[in-house]
Amino acid sequence: MTHTFAPLPLPEGIRSRHVPSGTGLDMHVLEAGWEGEGRPCVLLLHGFPELAYSWRKVMLPLAAAGFHVVAPDQRGYGRTTGWDPGYDGPLEPFRLLGIVRDALGLLDALGVRHVAAVVGHDFGSPVAAWCALTRPDVFRSVVLMSAPFDGTPRFPSPGTQTAVDVHAALAALPRPRKHYQWYYSTREADAQMCRCAQGVHDFLRAYYHVKSADWAENRPHRLRAWDADELAKLPTYYVMDFDQDMARTVAPHMPTAAQIAACRWLPEAELRVYSAEYQRTGFQGGLQWYRCRTQAGESDELLLYSGRTIDVPSMFVAGASDWGVYQKPGAYEAMLDGACSRMTASHLIAGAGHWVQQEQPEAVTDLLLRFLQDRRRG
Repeated sequence: MTHTFAPLPLPEGIRSRHVPSGTGLDMHVLEAGWEGEGRPCVLLLHGFPELAYSWRKVMLPLAAAGFHVVAPDQRGYGRTTGWDPGYDGPLEPFRLLGIVRDALGLLDALGVRHVAAVVGHDFGSPVAAWCALTRPDVFRSVVLMSAPFDGTPRFPSPGTQTAVDVHAALAALPRPRKHYQWYYSTREADAQMCRCAQGVHDFLRAYYHVKSADWAENRPHRLRAWDADELAKLPTYYVMDFDQDMARTVAPHMPTAAQIAACRWLPEAELRVYSAEYQRTGFQGGLQWYRCRTQAGESDELLLYSGRTIDVPSMFVAGASDWGVYQKPGAYEAMLDGACSRMTASHLIAGAGHWVQQEQPEAVTDLLLRFLQDRRRG
């Protein structure tokens, strides 16, 4: 298939190409360390609103250590094509097991039978988790970043009382609130971000800034329970004011020109890669993932794996200033307490917020290499 995309500003040693996949996608991938045969593969899975490009700072060091590093634009994102961009399009391919199938299809198209590790960040983290849980023969270790894995869903016990509607309780607070994942599931969310007053580029600048360690008010801590009073302690980019959209939520936190000039982890030229792609594609492809998470069909599908744990070696990495670690009360503890039965370590990196592999790439690379080298020696 012929593509006419403009070249990406990639470091020398990272290539961009398209790989037709058996799952109906023409997947855009970034690769490093593809030269030669027999290199163990590392698969890197991005989150929202990111791209394969978010891994650019860790790919070359991993390749220099002898790995074949592959980072795709996942279904719904960037330069990968073959997915339905409409709100009313089929949701099933965007469910977690559908995205796992995409990863398997990509590896099959590349001729890769198994990977040394699958590494997922943000929404890529649950995808990586389910890769390792469902196909440990292919995904032989896993690194989860920013989003803990709290285990497989459980069947409700007979006679269990219906849970309190936390969303109604949030809306009924003296300061009415709503959860961002349910906002992202609305029909209006894509247009409100694509057509926001500040424009997509400045929207993304403010969104990345407010979730990073650069925003001094990010001081995350554990929450006691999944209830309205506790969830309301989260920043508004997670639990929004009820009458706001996301673009208006982050707009007051737009960094100054001086702060933007000082932002070494995401200079304007690199941010333009993201803004140009999202201006072209819109956000709906990524938002479909949230719609799957907030609807019952996916949970019912995942019940097939109820009681299973991730039994390959695993590691968790996040920024010390990342509220994502605690946004779902109890998830971090459940991950450490057995959802990942061979968790080797959990690291919270100083000087990083949510975008940990971009904010502190050297620290992340060091942890990844130590984890991978330990697997080689094991």
